Amino acid sequence: MRFFAELQSLLKKNIRDYGMYIALFVIMLTFTILTDGLFLSSRNISNLLDSAGYIAVLAVGVMIVIVIRHIDLSIGFLAGFLGAIAAILLMNAGLPVYAVIPIILIIGTIIGLTTGFLVANLGIPSFVATLAGWLIFRGALLQVTGDSGTLIIQDDTFNAIGNGYIPSITQIGGLHLLSLLVGLLGILFFIYSSISKRKKMLRYNFEVVSKPIFMIQLVFVSAIVGYITWILAGYNGLSWTLVIILLVVIVYHFITTKTVVGRHIYAVGSNPEAAHLSGINVKKITLLVFGSMGLLAALSGILFTSRLQSATPTAGTLFELDAIAAAYVGGVSSAGGVGRVTGAIIGAIVMATLTNGMNLLGVGISYQYMIRGGVLALAVIFDVMTRKRGS
Repeated sequence: MRFFAELQSLLKKNIRDYGMYIALFVIMLTFTILTDGLFLSSRNISNLLDSAGYIAVLAVGVMIVIVIRHIDLSIGFLAGFLGAIAAILLMNAGLPVYAVIPIILIIGTIIGLTTGFLVANLGIPSFVATLAGWLIFRGALLQVTGDSGTLIIQDDTFNAIGNGYIPSITQIGGLHLLSLLVGLLGILFFIYSSISKRKKMLRYNFEVVSKPIFMIQLVFVSAIVGYITWILAGYNGLSWTLVIILLVVIVYHFITTKTVVGRHIYAVGSNPEAAHLSGINVKKITLLVFGSMGLLAALSGILFTSRLQSATPTAGTLFELDAIAAAYVGGVSSAGGVGRVTGAIIGAIVMATLTNGMNLLGVGISYQYMIRGGVLALAVIFDVMTRKRGS
Protein backbone atom coordinates (compact mmCIF):
# COMPACT_ATOMS: atom_id res chain seq x y z
CA MET A 1 0.00 0.00 0.00
CA ARG A 2 2.86 2.35 0.83
CA PHE A 3 4.37 1.68 -2.59
CA PHE A 4 1.17 2.58 -4.44
CA ALA A 5 0.65 5.64 -2.23
CA GLU A 6 4.13 6.87 -3.08
CA LEU A 7 3.57 6.17 -6.77
CA GLN A 8 0.30 8.11 -6.69
CA SER A 9 1.97 11.00 -4.87
CA LEU A 10 4.83 11.03 -7.38
CA LEU A 11 2.44 11.18 -10.34
CA LYS A 12 0.43 13.93 -8.68
CA LYS A 13 3.47 16.08 -7.92
CA ASN A 14 4.97 15.60 -11.38
CA ILE A 15 1.79 15.47 -13.44
CA ARG A 16 3.09 18.23 -15.76
CA ASP A 17 6.15 16.12 -16.62
CA TYR A 18 4.54 12.68 -16.74
CA GLY A 19 1.22 13.72 -18.29
CA MET A 20 2.62 14.07 -21.81
CA TYR A 21 4.27 10.64 -21.68
CA ILE A 22 1.04 9.05 -20.51
CA ALA A 23 -0.87 10.87 -23.27
CA LEU A 24 1.63 9.68 -25.90
CA PHE A 25 1.36 6.09 -24.67
CA VAL A 26 -2.45 6.19 -24.78
CA ILE A 27 -2.50 7.74 -28.28
CA MET A 28 -0.04 5.19 -29.66
CA LEU A 29 -1.90 2.29 -28.05
CA THR A 30 -5.20 3.53 -29.47
CA PHE A 31 -3.86 3.84 -33.01
CA THR A 32 -2.14 0.45 -32.75
CA ILE A 33 -5.45 -1.19 -31.85
CA LEU A 34 -7.45 0.69 -34.48
CA THR A 35 -4.95 -0.11 -37.26
CA ASP A 36 -4.50 -3.77 -36.25
CA GLY A 37 -0.84 -3.21 -35.40
CA LEU A 38 0.06 -1.35 -38.61
CA PHE A 39 0.84 1.82 -36.66
CA LEU A 40 3.70 0.14 -34.76
CA SER A 41 5.29 -1.40 -37.85
CA SER A 42 8.99 -0.65 -38.31
CA ARG A 43 8.44 1.28 -41.54
CA ASN A 44 5.68 3.45 -40.08
CA ILE A 45 7.51 4.33 -36.86
CA SER A 46 10.63 5.19 -38.85
CA ASN A 47 8.66 7.44 -41.21
CA LEU A 48 6.80 9.01 -38.28
CA LEU A 49 10.00 10.02 -36.47
CA ASP A 50 11.63 11.30 -39.66
CA SER A 51 8.57 13.36 -40.59
CA ALA A 52 8.57 14.93 -37.11
CA GLY A 53 12.25 15.88 -37.34
CA TYR A 54 12.09 19.42 -38.70
CA ILE A 55 9.20 20.35 -36.38
CA ALA A 56 10.94 18.78 -33.36
CA VAL A 57 14.02 20.92 -33.97
CA LEU A 58 11.87 24.06 -34.23
CA ALA A 59 9.91 23.05 -31.12
CA VAL A 60 13.09 22.97 -29.01
CA GLY A 61 13.97 26.51 -30.06
CA VAL A 62 10.50 27.99 -29.70
CA MET A 63 10.11 26.30 -26.30
CA ILE A 64 13.08 28.30 -25.00
CA VAL A 65 11.68 31.48 -26.58
CA ILE A 66 8.35 30.92 -24.80
CA VAL A 67 10.19 30.20 -21.53
CA ILE A 68 11.53 33.79 -21.57
CA ARG A 69 8.00 35.06 -22.28
CA HIS A 70 8.41 35.83 -25.98
CA ILE A 71 7.23 34.28 -29.24
CA ASP A 72 8.68 33.84 -32.73
CA LEU A 73 6.26 33.67 -35.65
CA SER A 74 8.91 34.02 -38.35
CA ILE A 75 10.57 30.62 -37.90
CA GLY A 76 8.40 28.73 -40.42
CA PHE A 77 9.17 30.79 -43.49
CA LEU A 78 12.68 31.48 -42.21
CA ALA A 79 13.27 27.71 -42.32
CA GLY A 80 11.71 27.50 -45.79
CA PHE A 81 13.74 30.47 -47.06
CA LEU A 82 17.06 29.15 -45.72
CA GLY A 83 16.29 25.72 -47.15
CA ALA A 84 15.81 27.36 -50.54
CA ILE A 85 19.09 29.26 -50.15
CA ALA A 86 20.81 25.93 -49.40
CA ALA A 87 19.36 24.47 -52.59
CA ILE A 88 20.55 27.47 -54.64
CA LEU A 89 24.07 27.28 -53.18
CA LEU A 90 24.22 23.56 -53.94
CA MET A 91 22.75 23.51 -57.43
CA ASN A 92 23.39 26.97 -58.86
CA ALA A 93 26.55 28.06 -57.08
CA GLY A 94 28.02 24.56 -57.06
CA LEU A 95 29.21 24.72 -53.44
CA PRO A 96 29.86 21.42 -51.63
CA VAL A 97 27.61 20.23 -48.80
CA TYR A 98 30.28 20.71 -46.12
CA ALA A 99 30.43 24.42 -47.03
CA VAL A 100 26.70 25.00 -47.55
CA ILE A 101 25.53 23.68 -44.18
CA PRO A 102 27.76 25.96 -42.03
CA ILE A 103 26.86 28.95 -44.22
CA ILE A 104 23.12 28.34 -43.75
CA LEU A 105 23.51 27.83 -39.99
CA ILE A 106 25.51 31.05 -39.68
CA ILE A 107 22.96 33.02 -41.72
CA GLY A 108 20.15 31.66 -39.54
CA THR A 109 22.00 32.63 -36.37
CA ILE A 110 22.64 36.17 -37.64
CA ILE A 111 18.97 36.58 -38.56
CA GLY A 112 17.96 35.29 -35.13
CA LEU A 113 20.34 37.73 -33.43
CA THR A 114 18.88 40.56 -35.50
CA THR A 115 15.40 39.67 -34.31
CA GLY A 116 16.72 39.46 -30.75
CA PHE A 117 18.25 42.94 -31.11
CA LEU A 118 14.91 44.38 -32.20
CA VAL A 119 13.20 42.81 -29.20
CA ALA A 120 15.85 43.26 -26.51
CA ASN A 121 17.48 46.57 -27.44
CA LEU A 122 14.77 48.47 -29.31
CA GLY A 123 11.92 47.18 -27.18
CA ILE A 124 9.77 46.04 -30.12
CA PRO A 125 7.25 43.38 -28.97
CA SER A 126 8.37 39.96 -30.18
CA PHE A 127 4.96 39.32 -31.71
CA VAL A 128 5.30 42.38 -33.96
CA ALA A 129 8.99 41.90 -34.77
CA THR A 130 8.58 38.26 -35.75
CA LEU A 131 5.32 38.90 -37.62
CA ALA A 132 7.30 41.35 -39.74
CA GLY A 133 9.88 38.61 -40.22
CA TRP A 134 7.10 36.20 -41.24
CA LEU A 135 6.08 38.57 -44.04
CA ILE A 136 9.66 39.33 -45.10
CA PHE A 137 10.76 35.69 -45.30
CA ARG A 138 7.54 34.67 -47.00
CA GLY A 139 8.24 37.20 -49.73
CA ALA A 140 11.93 36.27 -49.86
CA LEU A 141 11.05 32.60 -50.31
CA LEU A 142 8.72 33.42 -53.22
CA GLN A 143 11.43 35.61 -54.72
CA VAL A 144 14.23 33.03 -54.65
CA THR A 145 12.00 30.19 -55.85
CA GLY A 146 10.42 32.24 -58.63
CA ASP A 147 6.89 32.35 -57.14
CA SER A 148 5.83 28.95 -58.47
CA GLY A 149 9.10 27.23 -59.27
CA THR A 150 10.56 24.18 -57.57
CA LEU A 151 14.30 23.70 -57.41
CA ILE A 152 15.22 20.00 -57.47
CA ILE A 153 18.30 19.07 -55.45
CA GLN A 154 20.46 16.46 -57.12
CA ASP A 155 23.02 15.96 -54.39
CA ASP A 156 23.00 12.52 -52.79
CA THR A 157 25.00 13.62 -49.74
CA PHE A 158 22.64 16.48 -48.91
CA ASN A 159 19.52 14.42 -49.58
CA ALA A 160 20.82 11.67 -47.31
CA ILE A 161 20.46 14.04 -44.33
CA GLY A 162 16.68 13.80 -44.55
CA ASN A 163 16.33 10.37 -46.16
CA GLY A 164 19.43 8.35 -45.30
CA TYR A 165 20.26 5.97 -42.47
CA ILE A 166 23.39 5.29 -40.48
CA PRO A 167 25.41 2.39 -41.91
CA SER A 168 24.99 -1.08 -40.46
CA ILE A 169 28.12 -2.99 -39.43
CA THR A 170 26.26 -6.19 -40.04
CA GLN A 171 22.81 -7.66 -39.50
CA ILE A 172 21.72 -10.06 -36.79
CA GLY A 173 18.42 -11.76 -37.51
CA GLY A 174 17.51 -8.97 -39.93
CA LEU A 175 18.31 -6.26 -37.35
CA HIS A 176 20.89 -3.52 -37.92
CA LEU A 177 23.70 -4.10 -35.43
CA LEU A 178 24.99 -0.52 -35.24
CA SER A 179 21.51 0.82 -34.47
CA LEU A 180 21.14 -1.75 -31.69
CA LEU A 181 24.52 -0.75 -30.27
CA VAL A 182 23.57 2.94 -30.32
CA GLY A 183 20.33 2.14 -28.49
CA LEU A 184 22.22 0.04 -25.93
CA LEU A 185 24.70 2.85 -25.31
CA GLY A 186 21.79 5.25 -24.86
CA ILE A 187 20.20 2.98 -22.25
CA LEU A 188 23.51 2.54 -20.38
CA PHE A 189 24.11 6.31 -20.41
CA PHE A 190 20.59 6.95 -19.09
CA ILE A 191 21.03 4.44 -16.26
CA TYR A 192 24.47 5.80 -15.34
CA SER A 193 23.35 9.46 -15.34
CA SER A 194 20.19 8.66 -13.34
CA ILE A 195 22.14 6.75 -10.68
CA SER A 196 24.77 9.50 -10.50
CA LYS A 197 22.10 12.18 -10.13
CA ARG A 198 20.37 10.19 -7.37
CA LYS A 199 23.63 9.71 -5.46
CA LYS A 200 24.43 13.42 -5.71
CA MET A 201 20.97 14.39 -4.43
CA LEU A 202 21.31 11.96 -1.51
CA ARG A 203 24.73 13.37 -0.69
CA TYR A 204 23.23 16.83 -0.28
CA ASN A 205 20.16 15.52 1.59
CA PHE A 206 17.67 16.29 -1.19
CA GLU A 207 14.40 14.38 -1.31
CA VAL A 208 14.43 11.45 -3.75
CA VAL A 209 11.97 8.70 -4.64
CA SER A 210 12.29 5.33 -2.98
CA LYS A 211 14.45 2.60 -4.49
CA PRO A 212 11.49 0.55 -5.85
CA ILE A 213 10.04 3.60 -7.63
CA PHE A 214 13.48 4.54 -8.92
CA MET A 215 14.03 1.05 -10.29
CA ILE A 216 10.64 1.11 -12.02
CA GLN A 217 11.58 4.41 -13.69
CA LEU A 218 14.87 2.96 -14.92
CA VAL A 219 13.25 -0.23 -16.23
CA PHE A 220 10.32 1.59 -17.86
CA VAL A 221 12.42 4.16 -19.75
CA SER A 222 15.04 1.57 -20.72
CA ALA A 223 12.32 -0.76 -22.03
CA ILE A 224 10.77 1.99 -24.17
CA VAL A 225 14.14 3.07 -25.62
CA GLY A 226 15.08 -0.55 -26.25
CA TYR A 227 11.75 -1.36 -27.92
CA ILE A 228 11.87 1.69 -30.22
CA THR A 229 15.48 0.86 -31.14
CA TRP A 230 14.48 -2.72 -31.89
CA ILE A 231 11.60 -1.53 -34.11
CA LEU A 232 13.86 0.86 -36.04
CA ALA A 233 16.64 -1.72 -36.36
CA GLY A 234 14.13 -4.03 -38.04
CA TYR A 235 13.65 -1.57 -40.92
CA ASN A 236 16.65 0.51 -42.02
CA GLY A 237 18.04 1.38 -38.61
CA LEU A 238 18.47 4.86 -37.18
CA SER A 239 18.06 7.66 -39.70
CA TRP A 240 20.40 10.63 -39.89
CA THR A 241 17.40 12.83 -39.08
CA LEU A 242 16.88 10.97 -35.81
CA VAL A 243 20.60 11.22 -35.02
CA ILE A 244 20.45 15.00 -35.53
CA ILE A 245 17.38 15.25 -33.28
CA LEU A 246 19.18 13.27 -30.57
CA LEU A 247 22.22 15.55 -30.82
CA VAL A 248 20.01 18.65 -30.55
CA VAL A 249 18.29 17.17 -27.49
CA ILE A 250 21.59 16.29 -25.81
CA VAL A 251 23.17 19.70 -26.45
CA TYR A 252 20.15 21.80 -25.47
CA HIS A 253 19.26 19.61 -22.49
CA PHE A 254 22.81 20.11 -21.22
CA ILE A 255 22.68 23.87 -21.82
CA THR A 256 19.31 24.35 -20.12
CA THR A 257 19.97 22.09 -17.12
CA LYS A 258 23.73 22.12 -16.49
CA THR A 259 24.98 25.62 -17.37
CA VAL A 260 24.78 29.12 -15.94
CA VAL A 261 23.16 30.33 -19.18
CA GLY A 262 20.40 27.76 -18.73
CA ARG A 263 19.70 28.87 -15.18
CA HIS A 264 19.61 32.48 -16.32
CA ILE A 265 17.12 31.62 -19.08
CA TYR A 266 14.66 30.16 -16.57
CA ALA A 267 15.29 33.01 -14.13
CA VAL A 268 14.44 35.57 -16.82
CA GLY A 269 11.32 33.60 -17.74
CA SER A 270 10.16 33.30 -14.14
CA ASN A 271 10.59 36.99 -13.32
CA PRO A 272 12.45 39.32 -15.70
CA GLU A 273 12.51 42.23 -13.24
CA ALA A 274 13.89 40.13 -10.40
CA ALA A 275 16.44 38.56 -12.76
CA HIS A 276 17.62 42.02 -13.82
CA LEU A 277 17.92 43.20 -10.21
CA SER A 278 19.93 40.08 -9.35
CA GLY A 279 22.53 40.98 -11.97
CA ILE A 280 21.40 38.88 -14.92
CA ASN A 281 21.80 40.59 -18.28
CA VAL A 282 18.25 40.13 -19.60
CA LYS A 283 19.07 41.71 -22.97
CA LYS A 284 21.98 39.32 -23.49
CA ILE A 285 19.83 36.31 -22.64
CA THR A 286 17.15 37.49 -25.07
CA LEU A 287 19.76 37.89 -27.82
CA LEU A 288 21.15 34.40 -27.15
CA VAL A 289 17.73 32.78 -27.18
CA PHE A 290 16.65 34.38 -30.46
CA GLY A 291 20.06 33.65 -32.00
CA SER A 292 19.62 30.02 -30.99
CA MET A 293 16.14 30.07 -32.52
CA GLY A 294 17.58 31.30 -35.82
CA LEU A 295 20.18 28.53 -35.74
CA LEU A 296 17.55 25.84 -35.17
CA ALA A 297 15.29 27.33 -37.85
CA ALA A 298 18.18 27.00 -40.29
CA LEU A 299 18.73 23.39 -39.23
CA SER A 300 15.00 22.72 -39.62
CA GLY A 301 15.09 24.20 -43.13
CA ILE A 302 17.99 21.92 -44.04
CA LEU A 303 16.16 18.85 -42.72
CA PHE A 304 12.93 19.67 -44.53
CA THR A 305 14.57 20.59 -47.83
CA SER A 306 16.74 17.48 -47.69
CA ARG A 307 13.77 15.24 -46.94
CA LEU A 308 11.78 16.78 -49.80
CA GLN A 309 14.89 16.79 -52.03
CA SER A 310 13.78 20.14 -53.38
CA ALA A 311 13.03 23.75 -52.47
CA THR A 312 9.43 24.86 -52.99
CA PRO A 313 7.62 28.20 -52.57
CA THR A 314 5.29 26.64 -49.98
CA ALA A 315 8.09 25.37 -47.71
CA GLY A 316 7.66 26.57 -44.14
CA THR A 317 3.90 27.01 -44.30
CA LEU A 318 2.43 26.55 -40.79
CA PHE A 319 5.76 25.26 -39.42
CA GLU A 320 5.70 27.90 -36.69
CA LEU A 321 2.20 26.91 -35.57
CA ASP A 322 3.09 23.22 -35.47
CA ALA A 323 6.24 24.00 -33.46
CA ILE A 324 4.40 26.25 -31.00
CA ALA A 325 1.68 23.62 -30.59
CA ALA A 326 4.34 20.94 -29.97
CA ALA A 327 6.00 23.13 -27.33
CA TYR A 328 2.73 23.70 -25.48
CA VAL A 329 1.70 20.05 -25.69
CA GLY A 330 5.19 19.24 -24.37
CA GLY A 331 4.56 21.21 -21.18
CA VAL A 332 5.94 24.71 -21.72
CA SER A 333 4.05 27.29 -19.70
CA SER A 334 2.39 30.30 -21.31
CA ALA A 335 3.40 32.26 -18.18
CA GLY A 336 7.09 31.62 -18.87
CA GLY A 337 9.81 30.04 -16.77
CA VAL A 338 8.64 26.43 -17.27
CA GLY A 339 9.55 24.04 -20.05
CA ARG A 340 11.90 21.21 -20.94
CA VAL A 341 13.76 20.22 -24.07
CA THR A 342 12.60 16.62 -23.74
CA GLY A 343 9.04 17.86 -23.34
CA ALA A 344 9.23 19.81 -26.61
CA ILE A 345 10.44 16.70 -28.42
CA ILE A 346 7.67 14.58 -26.91
CA GLY A 347 5.15 17.26 -27.89
CA ALA A 348 6.38 17.15 -31.48
CA ILE A 349 6.10 13.36 -31.49
CA VAL A 350 2.58 13.56 -30.03
CA MET A 351 1.44 15.90 -32.81
CA ALA A 352 3.18 13.80 -35.48
CA THR A 353 1.62 10.66 -34.01
CA LEU A 354 -1.85 12.18 -34.22
CA THR A 355 -1.33 13.14 -37.86
CA ASN A 356 0.21 9.80 -38.79
CA GLY A 357 -2.43 7.74 -37.03
CA MET A 358 -5.32 9.71 -38.50
CA ASN A 359 -3.80 9.37 -41.97
CA LEU A 360 -3.64 5.60 -41.53
CA LEU A 361 -7.29 5.60 -40.49
CA GLY A 362 -8.29 7.78 -43.45
CA VAL A 363 -9.54 10.68 -41.32
CA GLY A 364 -10.32 13.77 -43.41
CA ILE A 365 -7.93 16.73 -43.25
CA SER A 366 -10.65 19.01 -41.87
CA TYR A 367 -11.22 16.70 -38.91
CA GLN A 368 -7.47 16.36 -38.43
CA TYR A 369 -7.07 20.12 -37.96
CA MET A 370 -9.97 20.21 -35.51
CA ILE A 371 -8.62 17.31 -33.46
CA ARG A 372 -5.11 18.78 -33.33
CA GLY A 373 -6.58 22.12 -32.31
CA GLY A 374 -8.52 20.41 -29.56
CA VAL A 375 -5.37 18.71 -28.28
CA LEU A 376 -3.57 22.07 -28.19
CA ALA A 377 -6.48 23.65 -26.30
CA LEU A 378 -6.44 20.81 -23.77
CA ALA A 379 -2.68 21.27 -23.28
CA VAL A 380 -3.09 24.98 -22.51
CA ILE A 381 -6.05 24.29 -20.19
CA PHE A 382 -3.92 21.67 -18.43
CA ASP A 383 -1.13 24.24 -18.02
CA VAL A 384 -3.49 26.84 -16.53
CA MET A 385 -5.10 24.34 -14.15
CA THR A 386 -1.78 22.97 -12.86
CA ARG A 387 -0.46 26.49 -12.28
CA LYS A 388 -3.59 27.42 -10.32
CA ARG A 389 -3.27 24.24 -8.26
CA GLY A 390 0.40 24.97 -7.63
CA SER A 391 -0.31 28.49 -6.43
